[in-house]
Amino acid sequence: QLQFVESGGGLVQPGGSLTLSCVASGFNLGYWAVGWFRLAPGQKHEGVACISTRDGASTYADSVKGRFTITKDNVKNTVYLHMNNLKPEDTGSYFCAPGGKYSNGNYDCPVTWADYGSQGTQVTVAS
Repeated sequence: QLQFVESGGGLVQPGGSLTLSCVASGFNLGYWAVGWFRLAPGQKHEGVACISTRDGASTYADSVKGRFTITKDNVKNTVYLHMNNLKPEDTGSYFCAPGGKYSNGNYDCPVTWADYGSQGTQVTVAS
């Protein structure tokens, strides 16, 4: 059964840092591109970062470029989102999802959001 567990969220002051983790079970994350998505109140899921299987190439939403970094540990079957210089507009529930477009043996970004029933992890940036 395909499952994800996101963790690492919390309450942080503006300018602070957090690292989120996404642990997969039931399949190998290394075979897929993986995206991190943010759900803010009243909004739809927004893709904030993605990592492909093509040499770990990554892409980011303009709003987080230079502040967020996505990494993958295939041994631990885990994808991380390192978030620095957090801003109040980064507040939301964060989810991960696999996918990507297949091309020449790799899955490339972007990943389209799909709900796998995970709980996500809440990030709140406030003074």
